[in-house]
Amino acid sequence: MQLDLGGRHALVCGASQGIGRASAIELAELGASVTLLARSGDRLQAAAESLPRTHAGQRHDWHSVDMLDTAGLQATATDLAAGAPVHILINNSGGPPGGPAHSAEPAAFEAAFRQHLLAGQVLLQALLPGMRQSGYGRIVNVISTSVKEPIAGLGVSNTVRAAVAGWAKTLSAELAADGITVNNVLPGYTRTQRLDSLLAAQAAASGRNEDAIAQAMLASVPARRFGEAGEVAAVIAFLCTPAAAYVNGVSIAVDGGRTRALS
Repeated sequence: MQLDLGGRHALVCGASQGIGRASAIELAELGASVTLLARSGDRLQAAAESLPRTHAGQRHDWHSVDMLDTAGLQATATDLAAGAPVHILINNSGGPPGGPAHSAEPAAFEAAFRQHLLAGQVLLQALLPGMRQSGYGRIVNVISTSVKEPIAGLGVSNTVRAAVAGWAKTLSAELAADGITVNNVLPGYTRTQRLDSLLAAQAAASGRNEDAIAQAMLASVPARRFGEAGEVAAVIAFLCTPAAAYVNGVSIAVDGGRTRALS
């Protein structure tokens, strides 16, 4: 099985922690040079310096930018594209705050679209020429199982994640002939800061303790445990390899069997 990513350059968004950082580690282990992107410069630098180097010539870098800053993101992406071509793009960003859709302010939807869909489009347009020239491209969007089954209490997230899934499916058909695949990974309940924040928010809203809420969540997971960031990252990394060249336009749940939908 061809899993080697030596000579490839990956850009990983949201790479200072959680699934983003775990993905950067997996890609580096397979030989890719990895550029990390997130807001926190200090954490990014530490993360980049700790990444493994398994191949000669492998280099890691980082850039601090806010995904809500569309102009700043575009400038950063343009600078990256002017250097070494980026072959792998991992679109990963923190989810919107919880709450029902009907009471969310329009500005909350606008911010979420900017952070997820518009950011992805800006990065795609900057990096696509390099992927086409190389004849190799892997775009993986880290979204949510809500694209198969909307999650109660995450109205804005459900809406925006579905839009990203539709965008990705459209791109997968448009770019396949160029040797570029576009796929989505849908994490279930995963031990990250996002899960911690959701537990805290639900506890504050309901008056229940976080452990009780966590146990209620786990009752819906056949595996009866939370996932680890590295388990999600392993699937992401596989989709970026030559071995996954014929996997295109799919949304893969990594959720311990919680999602009941067949497709």
